[in-house]
Amino acid sequence: MRPDQSGSLTSAGAFSASERDAVYRAIETRRDVRSEFLPDPVPDDVIGRLLSAAHHAPSVGFMQPWNFIVVRDEAVRSAVWEAFAKANAEAAEMFSGERQQAYRALKLEGIRTAPVGICVTCDPDRCGEVVLGRTHNMRMDSYSTVCAIQNLWLAARAEGVGVGWVSIFHERDLKRALGVPERIEIVAWLCVGYVDRLYEEPELAAKGWRQRLPLDELVFADRWGGGV
Repeated sequence: MRPDQSGSLTSAGAFSASERDAVYRAIETRRDVRSEFLPDPVPDDVIGRLLSAAHHAPSVGFMQPWNFIVVRDEAVRSAVWEAFAKANAEAAEMFSGERQQAYRALKLEGIRTAPVGICVTCDPDRCGEVVLGRTHNMRMDSYSTVCAIQNLWLAARAEGVGVGWVSIFHERDLKRALGVPERIEIVAWLCVGYVDRLYEEPELAAKGWRQRLPLDELVFADRWGGGV
């Protein structure tokens, strides 16, 4: 462990109004993109900025458990799509009636239409068996990786780049397609590409799948169920 460098603290003042508004705009207008990707290639320097934003995410114990597999190869993306298609057919059968019809109507084509795929993984062994902050919750490495995904997503929104998170797959199938070691957890496949239009509200809300819950119904004071 390095010696205490607490003397290197810097100021932590609030952002300017325009900077603050830009942050909240990125948060509030971020969307899960499924079928609006443009075919335009995403330059390496843009991908580099997105990955840098992800790498600056908070991580418990500063373990930085993430890796990023950047996939442009069409054959590899097709193999990933096959893994998704298999799981997606299974998922559709879990719904019934009108719900199943609504599910099948969703256009989940980003794997093949987005020019770039990024597989985000989590290495549970990166910092050894005992990790500061993970001693009593062994999922903190996975949670940290999700923070990296959120960072990437918000940076992408600022760049005019759309992101879609694909979670419908059997992990073993995706590991086989990408050569991911068994001990490594796959957290997300992200479809990445430029977009020129986004839904004004989340697509699942726009299409009637679910609506945003009122915030005041989700906030308690001091204990579960306590009124604010």
